Amino acid sequence: MRMDTNNFTVYLVTVAFLIHVTLQGEHQRRLYKDLMQNYNPLERPVYNDSQSLTVHFSFSLMQIMDVDEKNQVLTTNIWLQLYWVDYYLRWNMSEYPGVSSVRFPADQIWTPDILLYNSADERFDATFHTSVLVNSSGYCGYLPPGIFKSTCYIDVRWFPFDVQRCALKFGSWTYGGWSLDLQMLEADITGYIANGEWDLVEVPGRRNEKFYDCCKEPYPDITFTLVMRRRTLYYVLNLLIPCVLISILALLVFLLPADSGEKISLGITVLLSLTVFMLLVAEIMPATSDSVPLIAQYFVTTMVIVGLSVIATVPVLQYHYHDPEGGKMPKWMRVVLLNWCAWFLRMQHPGKHQVRSACHNKPLHRGSVSSVELCVDQRTMKTSNTNTHYVDFGGTDEVRCSSSAESGLICGRFTQANEEEVLLSGATLAPLGARVRDGHTRGIVEGHGVTDLAKILEEVRYITRRFQNRDEDESMRSEWKFAAAVIDRMCLMAFSFFTILCTFGILMSAPNFVEAISKDFS
Repeated sequence: MRMDTNNFTVYLVTVAFLIHVTLQGEHQRRLYKDLMQNYNPLERPVYNDSQSLTVHFSFSLMQIMDVDEKNQVLTTNIWLQLYWVDYYLRWNMSEYPGVSSVRFPADQIWTPDILLYNSADERFDATFHTSVLVNSSGYCGYLPPGIFKSTCYIDVRWFPFDVQRCALKFGSWTYGGWSLDLQMLEADITGYIANGEWDLVEVPGRRNEKFYDCCKEPYPDITFTLVMRRRTLYYVLNLLIPCVLISILALLVFLLPADSGEKISLGITVLLSLTVFMLLVAEIMPATSDSVPLIAQYFVTTMVIVGLSVIATVPVLQYHYHDPEGGKMPKWMRVVLLNWCAWFLRMQHPGKHQVRSACHNKPLHRGSVSSVELCVDQRTMKTSNTNTHYVDFGGTDEVRCSSSAESGLICGRFTQANEEEVLLSGATLAPLGARVRDGHTRGIVEGHGVTDLAKILEEVRYITRRFQNRDEDESMRSEWKFAAAVIDRMCLMAFSFFTILCTFGILMSAPNFVEAISKDFS
């Protein structure tokens, strides 16, 4: 038991020697009193007034809070770092045991009047004046934090793939270089908090000296440049991709059939949609005429393409609904559109291989206007006063009407030569008196039958002319519709090419387009 007590006593003695206990309250009060006894905060703390006081300056960038493109103001959270030696704030530590450093309010001792030259804050000086830490050698450390608002020229030429350089210029407001020598330290970004819209690339600094006409001494300043690259993911998803999709919808104007009546409506709707997106971009961008943003160039180009597509749709609809009475298609247009362009686009006229219905006529000479084909349905002749129920004109087709009595359909051809004669099938010869000549049945109409057949022939001629005019009109309409389809296809290919060219040509012209896309989408 006695041995344990001795060991415990030795342990306490050893701990007492190792622990350095200071009682600095009294010495610290005495030090403050002695230092401030003859101290003047208005006096520059140097041993010789002819000497310049060296102040080392830097800052710690904590956060980029906002970049206001509209007002061209940069808001940052910065902790300034100022270090200098105060000749009048030194003491001997042996006279003040345990007191290695003291703190003074910034307004009680001399501090350099370092300000942000390009400040945009209402108070201009946005720092929070903290205490100055002073050690026994007179070395002072002053770290005032602040929310700084600085003017910054925002170059929106390559928006949203832009890189901005905002300068922060710090310097003494009243002291020249002969009184205060401002030296630069590297900026500290170890505690930087990343911004959701901007990536911090680097913060280089540079010491400058400027000479004014009033004075011979230089006025030094330290300028730190914040190099920031915009993160493009937000703008690509919310502006660029919708704009590209809308521009693709503009191409559907040329795929939409003209009979739908919605071609112009679709083009105008797409144009209005692009206008809305253009207004959104205009709200973000500053009202400057120095440069046009890249995205605005793309929107304007797309709007021009969509506007031209609406204009190109007008002649397409005009050709599609062309009135035959308005005139035939010019020969040069038929050659260019219906031949050359259609061949280049691998298009064929939709009615080129169409087979005619009804009476398929045998080829006849179209030099005789009175040469017609007549098809009469015997079953309806008994109940109808008309002698012709279907008439088609010949000249290009082959006659395939049945001439048997069982079919109930009688086909014949009326021709006008030196004498009025009618060629009919055998079933119609009995009423008119028939005779056979050269293997053909030939009826000579006598008496009142001549007058009736002349009237019938005149009616057939009229109907033939009507059908000829109708077919000519249909053929003319078909040509104009096919010309409209060719123009539609040409516009589709041309506008598709220009849309792709403008999309990649304008967007990829940004210097850091590939880098921005690869970083934001990786």
